[in-house]
Amino acid sequence: MRRVAVVFTGGTISMVVDPEAGGNVPSLDGAGILARTPGLEAIAEIEPIDLGRTPASHFGFPRLFEIAAEIRRAQADPAVDGVVVVQGTDTIEETAFLWDLVLDRSEPVVVTGAMRSASSPEYEGPRNLRDAVRCAAAPALRDAGVVVVLAGQILAADAVTKTHASALDAFGALDTGPLGVVDDARVRLVRPRGPRRHVDAATAGEVLLLRAHVAMDGRLLEAAASLRPDGIVVEGTGAGNTDARLLEAATRAMSDGIVVALASRGPSGSASPEYAFPGGGATWQRAGAILAGHLTGPKARVALAAGLGAGLDRAELAALLADPPGWGPVLAGAPRPNGS
Repeated sequence: MRRVAVVFTGGTISMVVDPEAGGNVPSLDGAGILARTPGLEAIAEIEPIDLGRTPASHFGFPRLFEIAAEIRRAQADPAVDGVVVVQGTDTIEETAFLWDLVLDRSEPVVVTGAMRSASSPEYEGPRNLRDAVRCAAAPALRDAGVVVVLAGQILAADAVTKTHASALDAFGALDTGPLGVVDDARVRLVRPRGPRRHVDAATAGEVLLLRAHVAMDGRLLEAAASLRPDGIVVEGTGAGNTDARLLEAATRAMSDGIVVALASRGPSGSASPEYAFPGGGATWQRAGAILAGHLTGPKARVALAAGLGAGLDRAELAALLADPPGWGPVLAGAPRPNGS
């Protein structure tokens, strides 16, 4: 039988309602979640690794690198076929992407959680955990990097996005579509993972994230730059366009040695040099900003922070944030796992 290490870190999947607190609070440890997940024994032998009950919104980079080291240790065990990480969904698109950047072994790494607490009649944690273990045990997912498995979908870590605050099917991969699905107790892939980004990092630089909006001048960016971060990511409107005053502030920050990257604030698509009016993406690029490919702002921040932590120079940072050679969004009309 296949053997899967399951790393428990907390999240909604571990929570129950506390009447005194007035809502969901972390309560279940790894053993408690496993006790509520019948049928795992028929899928794989489980090696539980309990790392606490941390809400996903409380994670910091040092803790995420510690979890990465724990995943790497589990992968290195010749008796382990794959690893599952159980965590909160609030930041799963960022944490999974960081681990995808820094881990490079073949054994599958599957990140999962739940949108409903264990107090809810709609608690889907057990189903998600079974699906995740099934994927971690699947030879077909070797060399696929880190994936997120929720609501039956298998989503690449560099593409997964939380599209709804509370829906059970809150996650999708808007540019690429899912890698596959878990249905009828089977792992069914419809496309390969494709090229990935990688960086040898064990720490992160300090990177701030700003979102451009209508009538936004440069004052917020100037305030951010005054904190002397290592980098700033700006989510521009559309294909990466902003008020010219925001670009002027960013140019001053870059002249002071702060690395600036430009992403689109849209949930899909990318920043591009298509527009050349003052504040358009082309003028950001000419001023020295790094374009972040199809990465969302939060993902671009993670990649830039990891790259700065690894000591990459500007050219290396630009290569890290850019879409990998050969990477591309799924074309309209391409087949999806559900046949849509």
